[in-house]
Formats: sequence, structure tokens, C-alpha cells
Amino acid sequence: MKQFEVNFDGLVGPTHNYAGLSFGNVASLNNANAVSSPKQAAKQGLAKAKALSDMGMKQGVLAPQERPDINALRRLGFSGTDARVLESAAKQSREIFLACCSASSMWTANAATVSPSADTADGRVHFTPANLTNKFHRSLEPQVTGNILRGTFANETYFAHHQHLPDNDHFGDEGAANHTRLCNDYNEAGVELFVYGRHAFDPSKPAPTKYPARQTLEACQAVARLHGLRDEGVVYMQQNPDVIDQGVFHNDVIAVGNQNVLFFHEQAFHEKEKGFAELQRKFGNKPLHFIEVPTAKVSVQDAVKTYLFNTQIITLPNGEMTIIAPTDCAENESVKAYLDNLVTLDTPIKSVNYFDVKQSMRNGGGPACLRLRVAMSEEELNGVNQSTLINDAQFARLNAWIDKHYRDELSEDDLRDPQLLIESRTALDELTQILQIGSVYPFQQG
Repeated sequence: MKQFEVNFDGLVGPTHNYAGLSFGNVASLNNANAVSSPKQAAKQGLAKAKALSDMGMKQGVLAPQERPDINALRRLGFSGTDARVLESAAKQSREIFLACCSASSMWTANAATVSPSADTADGRVHFTPANLTNKFHRSLEPQVTGNILRGTFANETYFAHHQHLPDNDHFGDEGAANHTRLCNDYNEAGVELFVYGRHAFDPSKPAPTKYPARQTLEACQAVARLHGLRDEGVVYMQQNPDVIDQGVFHNDVIAVGNQNVLFFHEQAFHEKEKGFAELQRKFGNKPLHFIEVPTAKVSVQDAVKTYLFNTQIITLPNGEMTIIAPTDCAENESVKAYLDNLVTLDTPIKSVNYFDVKQSMRNGGGPACLRLRVAMSEEELNGVNQSTLINDAQFARLNAWIDKHYRDELSEDDLRDPQLLIESRTALDELTQILQIGSVYPFQQG
């Protein structure tokens, strides 16, 4: 039976803005308070998704969250009409207000951890939404994320959905951004690599000192249990604490994998030799390609600036692998030189395709942040909500929807405009009908 790895890209929401909310994310902080373009951001993301579809890949989309999050503001004591809530929050607590306007759900690599049916005990695809406890603006997402995932993968014969982990930093979970599945073929049982930043219950273990470690070992272990993964199909590795302190807030900023390839920076992992030996043992006798980028060729700073590792590695229909990279990689001399040489080497990676996703990059997310990977059989793919998959007609509908509802520019002052809330809700209500995912938003549920 045919097997696919399907990328579900997050649609950028109507309130896409630069508020600099993510401590530890260098790009996010550096671009704080800049004027954003929600329309351009949404079109850039959608164009990347359509381009991958045109390359022969199976491609879907996930709906964004409702923002501003009026429900969250009301829970925090702001009352009155929606307009009054916005006005009061913006005046009394700018930081809370901006957090409740964040469009960060566009980065669906943080939406959930996904385990395909070949790996799980019950033979279904399992989803656990990430709780994202480390950042307030992202901790608002898990419940609606779960609703959106259930609307997209609704058939219980093929798909199992779990509640997100407890909302506590001991179980801080950032989803697929700290999870990579290695396999020979997508339809075969693979090895799921969980990467964590710290041990929640043992402060004597190594941990970063400048920036927070957002993922705990205990969260990784909990997700593996929920998904019914075999011990022989799981490896836990710790992210290098020093590299977290250099602005590498997720593992997918310093490493990326696909099938039998792990592409990573020299400084990515703590005790990497031990971890790689376990990976190879559990992977079996088949070849596993460890492609290490030396610091001497690409510094951590350049890797973070260009998001060399926040790229996508995809397997094309002809069996060759290609890297989907931001144009920032082509604009950096050392990174471009490395990639030009990489495709000449004896590895499965044979080409690089560059895409302009600068609106996302300026907020701290590259191509890999924008997508959630789901490996599925043809039968399982047929069980997905087909309206969430990209084809020519659905691309045209979504493009027209963006043109109709999104603003060309957005500044901080615009976020307090009650009309923006109305525009956003109108857009999202129409989107749920285009994608046929049901009433996933609080404003639709009364």
C-alpha cells in the first residue's frame, strides 16, 4: 500500500504581528514592534504549500487560532463589551494584550506530536497537542488546536486524539519541533527521536542558564506512553544546553530529519555519540545517514539567522530528497556555500529549493516551523477531511479568502481596533466552512 508523509501547513492568521513575545527566539526579539503584513505572510505560506503540492507532495493546511483571544482576556478580569475588553487590556496591560493577539499558531510544528500507525500499539495515527507552557501567548493554543486537529483527522478508525499534557512547566511540551521520526520507508516502523532541553525533576542534570529549556524529558516520555510506542522504537536525546543559550529555542532550529537522514549542527546535541549509537542500533542494519555541519563551516549564529536547519527535507516522488529552505539561506555566503557542496556529496539529499517566507522568518519561524508532518497510508489519507488538502481549486479558494479578509499592514495600534476582531471572526467563520472542520472556535460555540 502506498505511504505518504503529508505536510499540513499552518495558515497565517489575520492578526499576524511583530510583538517580540518569544524570549530565547532571537529573530522574534530583534523584530519586535515592526509593522507586519498579514496578507503577504498568509500568501507566502500558502504559496509554499502549493509549490510542494505542485512538486508531487501531499499537502494540507491547518486553520489558525482566533485572535485577539477575548476569552483569555475575560478570564484575566477584563470585562464589558468586546470593544471595551480590547481597550481596557491595551491600556492597562500592554504585554498581556499583545500576547492575546499573537498569530503564533501559524507554526504548526508546535501544534502537536504525531506518531504514525506503523509505530503505535493500536495501529492508528496518534496526535497529542503541545501544551506550550513556557510562553503565555502560546499556552492559549492547545484546546483550539485539538479542535482543529479533530476536525481535520476526524475518522476514529484511523486517528486517535489525546488531551494535551498537564499545564505545568514540569511537562513542558513543544510538539513536533522537538520530535523527528527516522525510518526506511514511511510505511515501516521507525525510530522516533524525542529531544528535550532539561530534566524537570532533577536539577542536578545539565540545563541552559541564559534562555529557557522549553521541553522536558518527562513530557517526551509521557507522549511516548500515550501513543503506545515500543521502547525499541524510541530514543531520547538532550539538546546541547550551550546551544539553547545561543538562541536555539527548539531542536528544529539546529537539526532536521527525514526517513534515513538526520541533518544537524555539530553543537546540536548533548552526548551525541551515545545517542547516535542508540539510534543506529534501534534503526537496524539499514543505512542511516548522519550529516553533521561543522561549526567551522557554518556558525551557530549563521544557522539561527538563516534557519539552515529549520528547513524541510522531503522525499520527492522520484525518490530523491530535496531541502526546502528560506531565501535567507541563499543570501548568506557560508550557508549557501555549504548547501551548494552538500548536494554534490554521497547523501540522499540531491537538491535545494528556496522559498521567500520572510514574514514568518522575521517573527522567528522558517519553513519547518510552518508545517506539521503526518505519515499516512493511502487508506488513512482517504480518511482525512479532504477539504483540508491542497489542490488547484482549494488553493484558489484560500487565496481569494486571504484577499477578501486580510489587511495589507498591521501595527500595534491596529490590534486594539474592534473592527479587526470582527474582521478576524468573519474570516475564520468563513474558513471553517471552506475547510469543513466544524465550529472549532469559542465565538462559534457561544
